[in-house]
Amino acid sequence: MIHPKNYLERLGADCLYDLAKFVVNENFKHHTSSVYPENYTKEIGSILKEEKDYFNNAQIFVSKDEDNSIIGSIRVLRWNYTDVLPIQKIFGINPLLLNGHYIKSSIWHIGRFAIKKGVNDINLFKRLMVCAIAPICQDKNAVVYAECDSKLLRVMLALGIKAVPVEKPLNYLGSETIPVSMRYNGLIDFYNKNRSLVPVDFLGSTTAQQLPKRVVSQPLQHNYSLV
Repeated sequence: MIHPKNYLERLGADCLYDLAKFVVNENFKHHTSSVYPENYTKEIGSILKEEKDYFNNAQIFVSKDEDNSIIGSIRVLRWNYTDVLPIQKIFGINPLLLNGHYIKSSIWHIGRFAIKKGVNDINLFKRLMVCAIAPICQDKNAVVYAECDSKLLRVMLALGIKAVPVEKPLNYLGSETIPVSMRYNGLIDFYNKNRSLVPVDFLGSTTAQQLPKRVVSQPLQHNYSLV
């Protein structure tokens, strides 16, 4: 089957290993010049286990090329208050205590964001982010957590995504990683400005069962180096 160039797809449970391997590979390619640590295989296994645990409450979006290879990924998770989020595991932060029990509706986590090294397209970043924040932008009381490196954080801020650091950075998967929080008011402007980059039917529902599995993305318009 010939696939269209740079198309979006919602990833199924049978492809979680591909996601884990892609995320680990790209993190080390970007931050350590492809020098993989001795625990490389263990890192893949750890991410794979987490994503299996999260899967029922998560949506995973990837962009693929003509050869059906992943070139970009992101995952959004609605927290069930039971699973251990990365912000808890890596930084020891309790999301409930962090917000002083302010949250009236929902807590989310965005993770597994990665772009294949050498793919310099700012619109790819925007499309993946729009997919991830779509359900959050339907809840004005929502808060979302993420862990990102300092370079990615600068890009997010430059694009109008208001991400607020909540703790000092740590080294994780080969890079300096900063935990951040984002709220509806800090995301909605970016979402409204860029939602046209993703077909409407792809964002028409926040339930995984109703999302189309594959949608051709908009043509490339700009190149930009994310990391």
